[in-house]
Amino acid sequence: MKKISLIITAVLLSTALFAQTAANIGLKGGLNIASLKVEDQESSDSRFGLHLGALAHIHLSPQFALQPEVVYSQQGMKTNVTGTETTFKLDYINIPLMVQYMFSNGFRLETGPQLGFLINAQVGNLENKKDYKSTDVAWGVGLGYLSTSGLGINGRYNFGLTNINEFDPNNNLTNRVGQISLFYMFNRAHKVQSR
Repeated sequence: MKKISLIITAVLLSTALFAQTAANIGLKGGLNIASLKVEDQESSDSRFGLHLGALAHIHLSPQFALQPEVVYSQQGMKTNVTGTETTFKLDYINIPLMVQYMFSNGFRLETGPQLGFLINAQVGNLENKKDYKSTDVAWGVGLGYLSTSGLGINGRYNFGLTNINEFDPNNNLTNRVGQISLFYMFNRAHKVQSR
């Protein structure tokens, strides 16, 4: 946990230094299509949820940028056990750090790591946060488009890398989350340069 705290502190300090001169701030929100990859199980149904957060867009060059975010994210899955549908609700505060390649027409490709902190866990109506690890590491890939008005759309898929199963660590359980987002960047002058 100390190593994770040091990494987060280093990322936040680096971001703050860049943000002094080059950051463009924005808000984002949208739809989650989440599931859990369960070892020895073919598939689970998706839990539909929401995500909402803030981002900073930091240009490193005309084509490359860093985009740290802080996002509340509703994740988990639905499953059918003996004819009864059960929803696993896992809610996180996620901190992605995306590296983006920006095309001149407003499109951008992105990839990068994400650190998640579990803030709520329920199976059906029962709270069971103790059965899941408190942190999750994932890797995201995505495609987005930013218009000259500052409004944009983004699609991203996050692959969980951490076995979050605290109840039975021998049974591997990882997050899988597809996201469709709308976002808005506030600094118009900076947005035009990013095109």
